[in-house]
Amino acid sequence: MSNLSGKTIGWGLTGSHCTFEETMPQIRRLVDAGARVIPIVTHTLMTTDTRFGTSESWQKQLMEITGEKIISTIPEAEPLGPSKLLDVMVIAPCTGNSTSRLANAITDSPVLMAAKATMRNLRPVVIAISTNDGLGLNAMNIGKLLNAKNIYFVPFGQDAPDKKPTSLVAHMDLIKDSCEAALEGRQLQPLLIERFNY
Repeated sequence: MSNLSGKTIGWGLTGSHCTFEETMPQIRRLVDAGARVIPIVTHTLMTTDTRFGTSESWQKQLMEITGEKIISTIPEAEPLGPSKLLDVMVIAPCTGNSTSRLANAITDSPVLMAAKATMRNLRPVVIAISTNDGLGLNAMNIGKLLNAKNIYFVPFGQDAPDKKPTSLVAHMDLIKDSCEAALEGRQLQPLLIERFNY
C-alpha cells in the first residue's frame, strides 16, 4: 500500500503549458494511490489558450481527475496554512519564474501562497521544474531551494542540451516516488538524471 493513501496533496500548476499533458497522468496516479489531490493553479492556466491546449480543457481535466474545485486565487489558497489541510504540496510543472519567486519569498500567485502555507506548517513542498534557464540565471535560485528546509525536488535533467543548453525539466513520472520520499524527510536520489536519451 502506498504511503500516500489518505493523504491530502496540493498540486500546483504554473505556466509551462508544454508540460501539462505530461503531468496530468501523474495527478491521476496520486488519486489512484488513494490520495486526495487539490488542484491549485496560476492566473496563466486560468486565462491562456496555447497550441498545447485551451484553458477550459485543462481546467476540465483537473476537475475530472481530482473531483475537486480548482483553487485559482490567493485568497482561496491562503486558508491552506491555518487549516493545515495539505500533507504535501507539489508544484508540477514549476516554471523558472515561479522557482525564482519561491526562492526569494515572493508570494504573488495561488500556487506560491499554497507553497508558503505548506512550509509554514513544516510540511514538504515537492518541486518538478520545467525551465529554459535552469542552468542560466535561474541556477542560483534552484541552488537556494536545494538547500532550503522541507523543499524537495523531483529528479531532473537537461531535456534538449543540443538546442537549449540551459533548459532543465523534471522526470514527471517520478513525482509519486518523490512525494513518498519527501513525506519520509528524504530527497529522492539520484537527483540529477538524464532527462532524455540521445
